[in-house]
Amino acid sequence: MAGPGPVEELAPKDSYLSHAEGCVVEVADGGLYLDRTVFYARGGGQPGDVGTITWDGGSCSVIDTIRKKGVPFHVVAEGSALPDPGTPVEGVIDWERRYLTMRTHTALHGLTGVVYRDFGAKVTGGNMGPGEARMDFELGSMSKEFGREVERVLNEELIKGYPTEIIVMAREIALQDPDLIRTKVNLIPEFVKEIRVVDIKGLDRQADGGTHVNSTLEVGRVEVVKTESKGKANKRLKIRLAGPAPGVD
Repeated sequence: MAGPGPVEELAPKDSYLSHAEGCVVEVADGGLYLDRTVFYARGGGQPGDVGTITWDGGSCSVIDTIRKKGVPFHVVAEGSALPDPGTPVEGVIDWERRYLTMRTHTALHGLTGVVYRDFGAKVTGGNMGPGEARMDFELGSMSKEFGREVERVLNEELIKGYPTEIIVMAREIALQDPDLIRTKVNLIPEFVKEIRVVDIKGLDRQADGGTHVNSTLEVGRVEVVKTESKGKANKRLKIRLAGPAPGVD
């Protein structure tokens, strides 16, 4: 079966967009494809968006967004009624969850920036959910004291208000950037010719396709809640956001 065709993915372009109109391209078992979507498809350790898709005379709940056939696939609740192909729809994400994820993702990038700058450790893996995350580093040892020191420095850096900039560059140029090589941009599949880079100016710079806040000031306070060894030269830091975004009740 042929794929659903090109999809305009809005989340990588504007992380703050919470709703958008689109059209149903294909309906499949368990969900549907749209030609234009505000939902972020799970990838790179970031969870997929959830929310609602509505159309004239109906609606369905999106319980996950994944990537199938190379494009976002909106997974719906079991037993949901689905619109026919060609139906105009509006997608609305769970904004509170998305924004919490954005803050968490930017906190993780701040963490990797601090650990690389101060300890020279590269990232070996990571994962996140809304409000909590973990990152693995090439480190010979790990302790609670190390975690407390990283927490202190990370929070000192976040409140400086580093701006976040999204850059798209040609693959061959990205592979020459030492900051991107250390975050293993070379592991991105060969067919990807343009690399999306998240540059937290002065703190961290990584190839990344996820959603982020515009400034580290939006992250709020971060706690390192656990340190653990996952093997030789592979140590894990778990973090969580300690409260709401600054200025948010």
